Amino acid sequence: MNFFMILSGKKLKQFLFILVLSLFTALFFYSQTTAQVAVFSTKDGPKAIYKGENGIALTFNIGWGDQKAEPIIDTLIKNDVKSATFFLSGSWAERHPDIVEKIVKSGYEIGNLGYAYEDYIDLESSKIKQDVLKAQEVFKKLNVKNIKLLRSPTGHFDKKTLKVADQLGLTVVHWSVNSEDWTNPGVKQIVKNIDKAKNGDIVLMHASDGAKQTKEALPDIISKLKGRGTFINVSDMIANGKVKTTLVN
Repeated sequence: MNFFMILSGKKLKQFLFILVLSLFTALFFYSQTTAQVAVFSTKDGPKAIYKGENGIALTFNIGWGDQKAEPIIDTLIKNDVKSATFFLSGSWAERHPDIVEKIVKSGYEIGNLGYAYEDYIDLESSKIKQDVLKAQEVFKKLNVKNIKLLRSPTGHFDKKTLKVADQLGLTVVHWSVNSEDWTNPGVKQIVKNIDKAKNGDIVLMHASDGAKQTKEALPDIISKLKGRGTFINVSDMIANGKVKTTLVN
């Protein structure tokens, strides 16, 4: 019995096309993986905190809008969450001093999200420093004291950002669990995205107006996470235990 397959010219071309496409796809994913390794593999480079040892840190970025922040604060209070960290854009804080005051009076921590919500990867060190200091000046005028945490506005950072933060006595804070709430994937999906969070995790959420489903997802998130660790702000997480850091070129 003959098991040889005879390919026509057309089928051979189709086969070769699929083979080449598969090779390019494999190379793409490999390059993405090696790029990540390169970014986080500098042995003695500056570091950003993304995870702790004790507690669960719920963190909220706010860059614009005045509709979602207060309901989220109220939801945290209603569900007996006494500690959380809000990273605020300086320009937003300047326009909403009453909400900033409410965050502080509610016992929640405030971190710096820069002033103008720019991507720090695209800026020179001097511009990054200028943006951070402008936000710090806003917080000072609003009588928000002892801000020691910085989160890059877009989440992107490099060695420049970390050096500037170090010079200013600030700690760059990333996250270990991303809710993806800003994409508005549905309340159930947001809860699912956070379901893997456990003791030591820093959770990223948003309280800007673009995050339309975060408030509705919060009660289920809080209920799920309460049994896995105590809710804690980022500064206390840093102070009270070991932290994990990402290494940056």
